[in-house]
Amino acid sequence: MPAPAEPMHEKAPVEVAGTDPVAAPSGYAGMYDAVDDGGHALPAIPVAKVDERFLRQIVDDPTGELPGMIVVNTTDKYLYLVLKDGKAMRYGVGLGRQGYSWKGRAIVQWKRKWPTWTPPSAMIRRDPKLEKWRQGMQPGVSNPLGSRALYIFKDGVDTLYRIHGSPDWKSIGKSASSGCVRMFNQDVIDLYDRVPAKTTLLVI
Repeated sequence: MPAPAEPMHEKAPVEVAGTDPVAAPSGYAGMYDAVDDGGHALPAIPVAKVDERFLRQIVDDPTGELPGMIVVNTTDKYLYLVLKDGKAMRYGVGLGRQGYSWKGRAIVQWKRKWPTWTPPSAMIRRDPKLEKWRQGMQPGVSNPLGSRALYIFKDGVDTLYRIHGSPDWKSIGKSASSGCVRMFNQDVIDLYDRVPAKTTLLVI
């Protein structure tokens, strides 16, 4: 099996989670409070400055896919996790060039908590200041992959497509210069806890 673009020091655990709707904390502020996770202090998201449609919420499922499936709509910049009873958990996402470059069906080959980020050689050539991270940037709140990453494979081959957290909350709902599918760190933690490895993914 091909190795992912980011170095993996250990395989992410396979975790099975349900897809039933889960009661959210009271108000959006509760969802996006500051949180200590794995020894990293994630700051709160200033939800008053975010377009409410990009905040996590349960909606009527517009995808028609089976419960447990992830659907990324690159036009509307939403990620849906299909739930039972015709519902879906909808998350806002930000997209970079890579986020638009691949579409189709695939699987989440594995998941990673607090992943290492390794900039591709082409990115380093464009921005030589990234040379210091050629061997990988250690996990942390400023790491571009954020608090979680889901690695997407198709037919056993790494698509180089990632769903991941982002320290740049302002990029959610927007197009950025680089990157795959970005989520609020609090949202990608929520998604990570709900889906197991081998989850099916559709990007449209």
